[in-house]
Amino acid sequence: MFKRLLLIALVSVLPTTPAHFLAAATLNDLVLEQIKQMPHGGNYSASHLATLRLQQAANFEQGKFFIMPDAASPSYCSGATYLVFLKVVENLRESGKLNLDDSTLAKLVIRGQPDGVGIWGRWNANGPGTARLFRELNLGRNFVDFEAAKPGDFMKIFWTHEIGAAERGHSVIFLGIDKSNGVPSVKFWSSNIPAGYGEKSVPRSKIAFAIFSRLENPANLANAGRIPEQDKYLSRLTEVRSSVAEAKNQCGF
Repeated sequence: MFKRLLLIALVSVLPTTPAHFLAAATLNDLVLEQIKQMPHGGNYSASHLATLRLQQAANFEQGKFFIMPDAASPSYCSGATYLVFLKVVENLRESGKLNLDDSTLAKLVIRGQPDGVGIWGRWNANGPGTARLFRELNLGRNFVDFEAAKPGDFMKIFWTHEIGAAERGHSVIFLGIDKSNGVPSVKFWSSNIPAGYGEKSVPRSKIAFAIFSRLENPANLANAGRIPEQDKYLSRLTEVRSSVAEAKNQCGF
């Protein structure tokens, strides 16, 4: 009896793991599972044709998303990561873990929205598009520390410190850091030049700056109708330069 009471007492004082951290680990795993179901190759192109095929790859009909990534070929980086995001959302809905009404789901549809307009227009924008969306809807945390990153985090890579009109960026899903010939390398999945869908590694030194976004609160997509249709900060980044400091501020740092 004494041992049993002692065990109960110990359990009662042990620190518990917050529910959202458990959910985050599961969601990162789910992101990685969806990547495994994505096609390989198919070539890279950021053309108008690629956008039209991306629209055909994600259809919302009769209360369900039909996501057919093979149709999005050739593909480009933000389209590839957004399809994985949609696949995660639909998987959560099918398993009964996420409940979103039709009007909310309709807002996730790709209709060729310009940068900063709607959900897709935010995700596809120059600058920290995905991170801005995560902040506006409180979908999860944004951070810049590579040491804190976990496989399955969404990631915007900036190859230089230019953000906005003059940026060179890449929307990817982080897979980890390893060493190739003693050189730390960042491994990620996306649609990459020139092959299309697949994994890639680059030396850590080639990345000037990056923002990670970890999906933790997908249920907050239900608030999509409450944010402005246009994010004015992201919309102007097609013509205006931003800065790392401004991007961090806009993403809630």
